[in-house]
Amino acid sequence: MKNLSFLAAFLLVALSASAQPLSDTIPVYKRFPELPQFTIMRLPDSTRFTREDLPRKKPSIIMLFSPDCEHCKHAMHDLLAKYDEWKNAELVLVSSLDFEHIRKFYDEYQLSKYPNIVIGRDGSFYLGSFYKIRSYPSLYVYDKKQKLVTEFLGKINPDDLLKVLN
Repeated sequence: MKNLSFLAAFLLVALSASAQPLSDTIPVYKRFPELPQFTIMRLPDSTRFTREDLPRKKPSIIMLFSPDCEHCKHAMHDLLAKYDEWKNAELVLVSSLDFEHIRKFYDEYQLSKYPNIVIGRDGSFYLGSFYKIRSYPSLYVYDKKQKLVTEFLGKINPDDLLKVLN
């Protein structure tokens, strides 16, 4: 009986030690659903762009991408094809790659023509860590009060995004 009590106590301690706290399993962006503080270096002029630079009372979309990613290219093409339907939202495109790669993407899609699209570099990979990026593109939609509404991971259907924004 003594051995059985010892075994039960040992198993209880072992199980509790190996269990992850709930806060470790829920991503930070879901535990804190406000638009995070961030700083990126904006193209074309390498100026700083932060959360405070976003227009107030407009939805914001944060899209983490890689300029070389085919899914990202398709997503950008599809989003621009429906631009008039979401032009009242602010789109912030963020990559951790170097400016040369981001610049090619910026030029290819002529992003300077769109006043509500910001593209920049997150050299510290802060947003990638905050969102625990596992695939590109990863898109996070925030409402007018800068609260998380939804996320799109991997392939992005612009019609689904439009439903959320309207």
